[in-house]
Amino acid sequence: MKKLCCVHDLSHLFFLSTGHPKAGSMAEFSEQLNQSQVSEFILVGLTSFKDAEFILFALFLVIYAVTVLGNLLIMVTEFLTPNLNTPMYFLLGNLSFVDITLASFATPKMIVNLVKHKKTTFFASCFTQLFLLHMLDDVEMLLLVSLAYDRYVAICKPLCYMTIMSNKMRVLLVVMSWCSGLLHVGLQLPFAVNLPFCGPNVVDSIFCDLPLVSKLACTDTYFVQIVIVANSGMLSMSFFLILLISYSVILMTIRRCSTMGQSKVYSTLTAHVTVVILFFSPCIFIYVWPFSNHSVDKFLAVFYTIITPILNLLIYTL
Repeated sequence: MKKLCCVHDLSHLFFLSTGHPKAGSMAEFSEQLNQSQVSEFILVGLTSFKDAEFILFALFLVIYAVTVLGNLLIMVTEFLTPNLNTPMYFLLGNLSFVDITLASFATPKMIVNLVKHKKTTFFASCFTQLFLLHMLDDVEMLLLVSLAYDRYVAICKPLCYMTIMSNKMRVLLVVMSWCSGLLHVGLQLPFAVNLPFCGPNVVDSIFCDLPLVSKLACTDTYFVQIVIVANSGMLSMSFFLILLISYSVILMTIRRCSTMGQSKVYSTLTAHVTVVILFFSPCIFIYVWPFSNHSVDKFLAVFYTIITPILNLLIYTL
């Protein structure tokens, strides 16, 4: 009743400001009211079984705590230990910061929703998640490319390593990563923000993601889906191929060198390649084929927002 009174008052003010009500004005105003109805989104979550949700609550809480504390430990250790003041550990410290932020933007809300009956998120909160998700994903991709470049220079051009990977260069790589993330978000998020959301508000996922949210708009979103494929999908695929080529070149270079120290280099490269495959595979699967309605998408989303940050901690550093 209160909502109907508000609508009546708004329509009365509208007619007072425009004169006598006309058919066109009435239709236009009704459309504006309808398009502004969605104020929150309902998240389906991972499962409808309460027992499974409590188990996932405990599991995700432990993983999140280990991820945050472990990556903080890496950052503090890298900062306080003079022997770790090298380009690779500088990049790893920045990667740890990104992992903490990536895990924190959605995981706490996801953990709380597992024990809530009604899993909702406000409109502004949903698009804040979209902004952070796509920006941080792009930053992490560029940092992984920077780590591959660092290993390429260290192995293929060892005598020029400190000259090429100077303090200026490593800071430049990090700044370029963040600028690329902001550019990536700026190219596609405005399309989603300007979409009219007037009815459906159920997101079949654990958090807001662009392919799923854009499908809820009250208009044809084919162009937006194409933008997602061209931007997020192709970006993920391109970086993934660049990294595979880079590590292939490094491996061929190692084989031509002497066998001294090869085991350590192989173990380092194995760790890097493992993280690359685990991080990029879900991103490529979700964003290169956004038109499909795979039930595994939400589990892949969990993987690269909750599992990947702790895998970076375990594989890269330890």
